[in-house]
Amino acid sequence: MYGVGPLYVAVILVLTAGGLALSASGATVSGKLPGLRGPFAVLGTALIAAGAWLWYGAVFRARVDEHIRNGTLAVTGVYAWVRNPIYSAFLLACAGALLWAGDLWLLLLPPLYWLFLTALMKGTEERWLLERFGEEYTDYCRRVNRCIPWFPRRTGKEDIHG
Repeated sequence: MYGVGPLYVAVILVLTAGGLALSASGATVSGKLPGLRGPFAVLGTALIAAGAWLWYGAVFRARVDEHIRNGTLAVTGVYAWVRNPIYSAFLLACAGALLWAGDLWLLLLPPLYWLFLTALMKGTEERWLLERFGEEYTDYCRRVNRCIPWFPRRTGKEDIHG
């Protein structure tokens, strides 16, 4: 039922906590730009709020657990904006927390989180969903981004994109 999600979330939470601890210890002092602390905090708060909204939308509004139990593909609500809203929620929230530190070195982590999520999804859940739902899943992938919430496409020629 949970797939590789708990692994992904655990890894990025540990990396985020480690990065914040390094920054707080002064180990990354060269990356701190005091003038950006305010804008980073605002952007960080927005990303954390977006992550919380995505998580709430996936878990409580779209009721992904019911889709899993019923063997149906979730494609409405936040699933119309991003294929992996729960994982994306943690990516956004962790990126937001890193921004709060005001440390440019920590901004190397969110792209790594995205790459890690992309690799995990391509190698596991996407393969399984394609086998289970076939063309329905392929069409869904053409319309909706894997990791970054965005407006659904009306048409597309790509196969499975990020």
